[in-house]
Amino acid sequence: MIDRSAMEATRVNADEFEHLVRSTAPGAERLPFRVTLLERGRAVLTLPFAPEHLRAGGSVSGPTLFMLADTALYAAVLSEIGLSPLAVTTDMTIHFVKKAREEVVAEAMLLRCGRSQAVGTVSLRTTEGVVAHATGTYALPPR
Repeated sequence: MIDRSAMEATRVNADEFEHLVRSTAPGAERLPFRVTLLERGRAVLTLPFAPEHLRAGGSVSGPTLFMLADTALYAAVLSEIGLSPLAVTTDMTIHFVKKAREEVVAEAMLLRCGRSQAVGTVSLRTTEGVVAHATGTYALPPR
């Protein structure tokens, strides 16, 4: 985990992040997340339960959970480096643990943020516990 003082300010705030994603990310309108916490190297996003996110059987679809995990990790990365639309996912792996049938909370945390890449982890939860776990790497633009 990145060792940062809790007093150290994030390099982007929740409103700036949400505006960036909604104005630049394809498909962002299909993911009505809320940023509920944004600290340096850490982000928590909440996805309200909605019928349009469900797959057959009534559980939140895998692509929806993957998009939420990727967006949460992007928020954590930008909290560390600032607004940079050129930071891009280079690798992400997700493990689905159980079905999500309600609001999903994604908590992303950076493990390392260097000059050219950032690595982090995302836990996706409902009130019933962990529904998925993801790890990912972002390529960072030159600063």
